[in-house]
Amino acid sequence: MEAYGVPIDDPVGLLPWSWAEERLLANRNYWVATVDPQQRPHVMPVWGVWQAETVSFWFGCSPESLRVRNMATNPHVVVTTDDTVEVVSLEGTATKHEPRRSIAEAFGAKYDDDNTSAADLTGFLMQQAMYEITPVKGFGLIETPEDFGPRATRWVWP
Repeated sequence: MEAYGVPIDDPVGLLPWSWAEERLLANRNYWVATVDPQQRPHVMPVWGVWQAETVSFWFGCSPESLRVRNMATNPHVVVTTDDTVEVVSLEGTATKHEPRRSIAEAFGAKYDDDNTSAADLTGFLMQQAMYEITPVKGFGLIETPEDFGPRATRWVWP
């Protein structure tokens, strides 16, 4: 990203991974991008939970949704937070799982509010397709003139 003024050999000022995890944990809405068999992109908002201990993002959705059909043919996805100033973007691979009560309960705890009860959300998610996104590359950006160049950061996982 040298063309954007991002230093390639000076790590001073780069964002720590803890900065990204704080945003992944606190974020309410995320964007998930998939690609269909004709190579057309598809992006939709989702609720999700970041699991720091396994370095993975989880979300659930209807088993009939377009993103589920897309991930069945191409598991490569992008997940981003909804903040366009302090951005976290993860590129990774989606793995379908049978519904996991621990993940559903994490959703219930996170999204329990006046409109959604934890028990109702947990029960609902146990009936949905559940996906784990394992990142292979991530980006952290602060979209301000003073921070973008010196702070833009890329993380890579093996």
